[in-house]
Amino acid sequence: MTRTLLVLGITLAAALPAKADITHKIQSSIQLQVDGAASQASRIGSTLSVSGSNVTLDTAPALGTLTAGSAVGYTPGAFSVTTAGDAFSYSESFIEGDNTPSATTVSSGVADLPMLGNTTTTSGGVAGNLAGSISSGSISLTAGGAGTTATGQVVTEITVD
Repeated sequence: MTRTLLVLGITLAAALPAKADITHKIQSSIQLQVDGAASQASRIGSTLSVSGSNVTLDTAPALGTLTAGSAVGYTPGAFSVTTAGDAFSYSESFIEGDNTPSATTVSSGVADLPMLGNTTTTSGGVAGNLAGSISSGSISLTAGGAGTTATGQVVTEITVD
């Protein structure tokens, strides 16, 4: 009886179909980026500041006349000590504001960018030899010039159910 059950079990096991689902996925990507030129500029105005003690202004400092296309300009003040022999102080400060905006020049395919009193300029990227390829799961990336980025990725997934 045991022998019969064994033979019957082997026969039934051999007769049942095998089930094995296999899924294989390959995903690949390359990203190549060349940064653009950029400029951030803030115009600075002219300022004049005067302070002192025990002084008399003989001629007051003055800002020049504002005309289109030119900076304001400045004429310093003249002073004399009010009470001779006593301590005195005099301070005069002038910051020249922006006149007609100048421009910065970048080297790669963009027009001149604005330049004012407070400016940050970034030159554009240069593609140069920037390249990338994927073949049979292998990545090949070639560096470009300044301001470039190359990123490659291959993801392989095998699922057995």
